[in-house]
Amino acid sequence: MFPTLKVSFNKSELQHYWELLQVLVSRNLKVRYRGSFLGVYWSLINPLLMTGVYTAIFGTAFAAYYDNSIVNYVLAVFTGLVVINFFSASTTQALWSVVGNGGLLNKISLPVSIFPISLIAANIFQFVIGVLPLLAIMTLVNSRSLLNVLALLLPLLGLVLVCSGMSLLVSSLFVFFRDLPYFYELVVFMLWLSSPIFYPAAIVPKSVQSFLLLNPLLPVIESIRQISLSGTTPDIYLIVHALSSGVIIFGIGLSCFHCWRHSFMDLL
Repeated sequence: MFPTLKVSFNKSELQHYWELLQVLVSRNLKVRYRGSFLGVYWSLINPLLMTGVYTAIFGTAFAAYYDNSIVNYVLAVFTGLVVINFFSASTTQALWSVVGNGGLLNKISLPVSIFPISLIAANIFQFVIGVLPLLAIMTLVNSRSLLNVLALLLPLLGLVLVCSGMSLLVSSLFVFFRDLPYFYELVVFMLWLSSPIFYPAAIVPKSVQSFLLLNPLLPVIESIRQISLSGTTPDIYLIVHALSSGVIIFGIGLSCFHCWRHSFMDLL
């Protein structure tokens, strides 16, 4: 009798969390793109424009590292940009989520984690609508394999886990340290520089390459590029590396959020 009641209660909680998540995601998207003509497609236009800028500046110099092909360089830059843009946008927005909703949390009993998670979910939605179809088409054209298209979802799952874990971590830290946004801008900039987005990883000195491995976005970028651009079978090692990075970062973020959330209400 008691196990059955417990399962029913958990299902009810999960349904309530899901319904609340839908409301917050819808609100986030409406507020973000109110009055915007292109809406969620800005998540696609931004990396396309930046790809054009990087290609104009570095394309000729770095094409040699991409089989002497400007097209390959363009595709490599685009895949790197969509990853770093997703990470930067989702985690920076989530950083303010708990503190920004402190007034609401003081009036209504809500699961605190719903706020950073809802911002991740909103960014996932616009990614799926804007960027993912183009990535899938690129993958299908280059690999001519549906297996590669499906495998593309695995490093993207790793990306979502990395972003979710980092969002939970920074949103909870911001409750205690209100100078965090200024420091986090530097963190995002360092991750951007240490990710081989507009430059090939081959030009990085070997003495520095070991430090790049600390970047959790690096295996995600490399795995997506291998799957979508190489035309070969997905590399299991890269996929596992991307997923492992995601699981580790998510575990750290979730653990810290769970340990610190009991102190949030005293500071909001």
